Amino acid sequence: MAALHQSQLDQLVEKLKTEYQTLLREVREELENSGDQHRIDLLNSEPGDSGDESIANALADFNVAILDRQIQRLRDIEATFLRIRNEEYGACIDCGGEIGFNRLMAYPTAKRCIVCQEQREKQYAQEDHPKM
Repeated sequence: MAALHQSQLDQLVEKLKTEYQTLLREVREELENSGDQHRIDLLNSEPGDSGDESIANALADFNVAILDRQIQRLRDIEATFLRIRNEEYGACIDCGGEIGFNRLMAYPTAKRCIVCQEQREKQYAQEDHPKM
């Protein structure tokens, strides 16, 4: 594990746990409220037209995109907890260098130091089809 003091690690773990619980709550609420009631209301409203259906479809797509992003964020946090358990947290996956505490406070699931992340983003911007 990179040179994080135990108090810093504790602070980051607490931040990750809080974010994880918040995301879980949001996902549960979204799933509970996703009975497509709003879409049904739009489709059943009089007079119905193709514009109403398009809006309903767009809202459904938007809600799925939000849910996908939240689930991906949960997975990122779970992967971070695994790196913590394996004592790999705080080390850049590309160069092995230290990811600074300030960067981790801003973005606790960071896997790369700022230099490697910037290089990756430049490479990503130049590719037509990014690869993970």
